[in-house]
Amino acid sequence: MPVEETASTSAKVLYRPWGTITSMAGGLLAGKIFQLVWGRIRAGSEGDPPGPLESEYSTKEVLAAAVVQGAIYFLVKAAIQRGGARLFQRWTGEWPGD
Repeated sequence: MPVEETASTSAKVLYRPWGTITSMAGGLLAGKIFQLVWGRIRAGSEGDPPGPLESEYSTKEVLAAAVVQGAIYFLVKAAIQRGGARLFQRWTGEWPGD
């Protein structure tokens, strides 16, 4: 595995807007993916997943929704941030992290 270089201050500053844009796009993408997955889990039901204060759902359903949503969100976030950092490195020659 290649070792990533430490970023210069200028690379970190230049990466901030790019990182913000990719994070927002990742959040939107994760939300869409979760809606699709939740619809399949609930056998085609439409609408939002159960929230923690909605009494018509069991605790098991609420916690399952939270686990699935969290897993999808953090998986998509990590993939998008990593891909964005690699793309930034290709464009600038510097790794934006560390």
